[in-house]
This record gives sequence, structure tokens and C-alpha cells, in this order.
Amino acid sequence: MSEATTTDLYEVTMALSYLREGMTGPATFSLFVRDLPPDRGFLVAAGLESVLDHLASYRVDTDDVDAFASVLDRPTRDLAPLLGLAFTGEVRAAPEGRVVLPWEPLLEITAPLPQAQLVETYVLNQVSHQTTVASKCARCVLAAAGHPVVDFSLRRTHGTQAGYQAARLGAMVGFAGTSNVAAAHAEGLPAVGTMAHSYIEAFDGEEEAFHAFARSHPGPVTFLVDTYDTENGVATAARVLHSLGLGPGCAVRLDSGDLGALAVRARAVLDAAGLSEVRVVASGGLDEFAVDRLVRSGSPIDVYAVGTRVGVSADAPFLDSAYKLVEYDGRPVMKLSSAKATAPGRKQVFRGPGCADVVGLDGEAPPPGSVPLLETVMRDGRRVSGPDRLPDRLEAARRRFLADLDELPPQARRIASPVAPRAVLSGPLTELAVRVRGRIERELLVG
Repeated sequence: MSEATTTDLYEVTMALSYLREGMTGPATFSLFVRDLPPDRGFLVAAGLESVLDHLASYRVDTDDVDAFASVLDRPTRDLAPLLGLAFTGEVRAAPEGRVVLPWEPLLEITAPLPQAQLVETYVLNQVSHQTTVASKCARCVLAAAGHPVVDFSLRRTHGTQAGYQAARLGAMVGFAGTSNVAAAHAEGLPAVGTMAHSYIEAFDGEEEAFHAFARSHPGPVTFLVDTYDTENGVATAARVLHSLGLGPGCAVRLDSGDLGALAVRARAVLDAAGLSEVRVVASGGLDEFAVDRLVRSGSPIDVYAVGTRVGVSADAPFLDSAYKLVEYDGRPVMKLSSAKATAPGRKQVFRGPGCADVVGLDGEAPPPGSVPLLETVMRDGRRVSGPDRLPDRLEAARRRFLADLDELPPQARRIASPVAPRAVLSGPLTELAVRVRGRIERELLVG
């Protein structure tokens, strides 16, 4: 089976019905987030690269049709209309790294209706998850206020693919490295890591463990100092570093306890030993809230290693995202459900200074001083040309993020109680919504 089967069942049943009814006209679906999670002042668009890879290779083959038939408990011939279906459409999207706000399309897909419907689940999954994690990582960078942040999340993310994505997304918004070897190798990221408490426990004492580790890794080393008694561990690490003539680039890592107080004591021990250039690394249950508290307290921590809470976005693990039909065969459509109404038509987001955004119709003139946010990234089922190397794509996304971050109002960047800017609807989009609503309500009355 191919990844075409990575979908919800109702996507299959709807697509099959469309094909049988001859409903293959062009359909536009818009993916957006209705409301931000608590303590979020912005989102960072992510997941587009995974979506484009999926759509570029999308094709329903014989094994897929067999799988569809099996789960529906129907003869394979009933699902035959799906055989050979491939994605031939267009994708317009906010490139990865762009800051996005509620109700702004992160992407719009225009393709024959059965195609655009079948890919919904995968597209929502990738964009929602990766945007969630990228936004969490971005807040960690803000909280660290210039101190390096590194990713230690792999062991507790929801699957190894999610761990890879967390490493990549952290790098996209400014993380300094990752412990994830696969991601570091594939994406050209700095690989970072120290040792586990089990390593220390395997030796007769900390000093023996530190000497052994340094013999195997003669470059800058980081010693984990809190296996037994933290202050004693720091003093032991200082003796070993002195005896080996090591210093610049080396570090001690604190992984438990009152990290702020322990960092103060560790810094004092290192400075007294003449090792002011040896850094203090902190890890253990950190996220942007904890990092923010430590930074504001003046704690002498040089590097923050974030893991579980960031890799799963523990405080806000999902987005109120939606993928809604906004136009079919040239006819704008909208949903009128209470609290879930949608805006009709193909759209564009016009970004003004300070992220004063306007959501309008695709093709309308941008307001003065604004620029379009959505770009055409796939046409006729093929990627529009762009950087081919993964590190180059990541670097381009990082530059976009930093530029947008500079435009965000200070209240949106706050860690505690941020206030997100709100996009407004353009006049033409508002007028179209009124017309479409009126048409639907008249049809309901006639019906």
C-alpha cells in the first residue's frame, strides 16, 4: 500500500461518490486555524514540505484499492474508479517559517474535487502537527532571550517521525542544535549531546567516568554533574577539566532540582576554579515558561536544552484547524454552521507592517503597503522550483521566520498572556460572503 491509504474512511467514500456522479470539476479547499491555543500570540507555518512531498508522489494503486475495498467490505470492482487517481492540482501556501494568524489560510489546494478531498486528512495532519510544534519552539527561542536553545525531545515525542520533525522545526526557528542524529545528518544541523546518568553509574565514581568520557571524546566535552550531589559533581568536573587542560567549549549539565539555584552554585564553583569559560547547560522538563522564569531571574545558565514538553507541545498539543471547501467548479461556497461559518472563495492574505493583515480574495489588489502572503508552490501536481537541498530549504524558512518575528507587535511575542493581532476581511471578500449567504438562505427557503 502507498500513503494514499493514510486517510480517513469518509474521504474515500466521498471521493468515490464524486467520481460516480461525474463531479470532477476544480475545487478549492482552504486550510486555516479558527482560534489560537491558550498562551499563543502567533503561529509559525510549518508542514508544507511534507505536504508537497506527499502530493508530488500521490497515486492510488492496485494495493490501495484492495485496502479500500477490504475496509469497506465491498468487492474490489466497486472501488475501481479510484484506481490510478493522482494529484494534478495547485497549492498556494504561506511558505514554511512565515508567521500566521487566526482565520488566515495556511494553504489552499485547488484540484479536481475527488483529488482535493482524498488528500485532506494527510494535509491537515502534517500542517496541524508541525505548525503546533514550530510555534512552541519559536516561543522557546523568544524566552531564551539570545541564549542558545537545543532540542532533546526525540525519546518522548509521539513517534520517531514526530521527533525528526521537532528537530527540524526547532532549527527552523533558531534552535542551535539537536540530539537527533538522523535529523542532524539529513538536515545539516549541529548534533549535540552529553551523557546519561547510567554512564556515570556504570563507573566506580564520577571522576573515573569523566576521565573515561574525555579519553573517548578529546574535543570539548560536557559532563553531567547531578547524578549524586550536584555541587560535588561540578567540583569533580572542574578537577578533571583542569587536569586535562580543557576549558573553552566545555560545559557542565544540570538536569534536575532547582535549576536556577544550582546554576548559581555551579557557576561559582567553576569561576573559583578559573574555568569562567566553561558553560552551564540546563535540561529537565524545560519549556518556554520555565526558560522565561530562569532568564528573568538572572540565572547564569548559558544553554537551554528542551525536550518532552516542547516536542509534544504539552500545554497546547493541538490546533483548532479546518480544511474547508470554499469554491467548486467556479461557484463560491461557504458553511453556515453556528460558530463554524467559513468565508467563500479563493483567498489571499495581504501582510501589512506590524502584521496588520487583511484576508481578501485571490486576485484583488493588495492594500497600500502590504504584500501577498500565499505563494504558488505547486502547479499541475509538480513543485514550483525552489531550493533542492534540505538545508537550503530550512535556511530559507529560518530567514522568513526571523523577518516576520521582527514585524510582530511586542504583545504578541510575550510568553505570558500574549495578545495576537487579528486579521480583518477585505471589502470584496465581505461582500462575496454576504451574497453567498443570501443565495444559500434563499435556496433553503425554496427547498
